[in-house]
Amino acid sequence: MAIIAYHQPCTRAEVESVRGVSLSRGTLDLLLEMGFVRLRGRRRTPGRPVTYGTADRFLEHFGLSNLYDLPGVQEMKAAGLLDLSIPVGFEVPDPSRATDGDDEPLLPGDEDAPEFAQDFVAED
Repeated sequence: MAIIAYHQPCTRAEVESVRGVSLSRGTLDLLLEMGFVRLRGRRRTPGRPVTYGTADRFLEHFGLSNLYDLPGVQEMKAAGLLDLSIPVGFEVPDPSRATDGDDEPLLPGDEDAPEFAQDFVAED
């Protein structure tokens, strides 16, 4: 859940890459069913993988008003949640910083956010 929250929008393969192991078969399905994660669309890369992001239920459950309230690296270190020996080159994303490209993080309730891109539907 934290990987999706900090790296959204992200694909299943990206979550597996960060974790270093593959996801169990029903993990994302369960998060979708619980309302913590929602489908964000498809990445504009070969294979058009589905991207995931946090839903309003995630914010409500953890008492956050928006994604910018997620703790940063310094706050996690101060709380003792991060080891001080972080590998060289490892970066915890800052949700308040905009990302490059088309994958700009969208805040929950953003009216311009597509619920799900259905690019496979042919027009008659």
